[in-house]
Amino acid sequence: MSLNFNADELNNLDWSDMGSFPLVAKIVVLLLLSIMISVLSYFILVDEKITMLRNTESKELELRQVYKSKYAAAVNLELYKKQMIEMEETFSYLLKQLPATHETPGLLDDITYAGTSTGLTFVKINWMPEIEKEEFYTELPIKIDVVGDYHQFGNFVSEVAKLPRIVSLHDFSVTMDKDERLIFNVVAKTYRYKETP
Repeated sequence: MSLNFNADELNNLDWSDMGSFPLVAKIVVLLLLSIMISVLSYFILVDEKITMLRNTESKELELRQVYKSKYAAAVNLELYKKQMIEMEETFSYLLKQLPATHETPGLLDDITYAGTSTGLTFVKINWMPEIEKEEFYTELPIKIDVVGDYHQFGNFVSEVAKLPRIVSLHDFSVTMDKDERLIFNVVAKTYRYKETP
């Protein structure tokens, strides 16, 4: 069988009788069929599996990250429990520093005592309307006007800071009245914890 092949023979090939093709034509046809079968096999059988493999690998990486974070949490569980107990104790301690509803009238007495013990004269001390804040506390402002000197004002602020309940001072100003006395205007705020039902 000869491997020589010319263009005339290519044009005269009888596709209904491939067995009579010259050897070169048979090899070319077999190569083309092999390539077509390989390409079709890849797209039909392999391509979907590669996509699934990539998806599975990315899912594996994601699950590894989840595992690492959960493992870290599990390893530190005892530490977290101790921190939680400490936070609850601190929270309980801070709650005790907030006045209960029945203690708020006594707070006015405490503030008045802090002022008079430093030599201040009270012009006015009144509760202002309560202000609901956030989800868990209520602000209880108290308007205070006292007469004295700068040294007494400083001592008053220091005494208020020593009170067993949390009281913060805001919006203060010092003015002079017509008798040339210094008047200290301040808003004292305390807070009440809102119990969740």
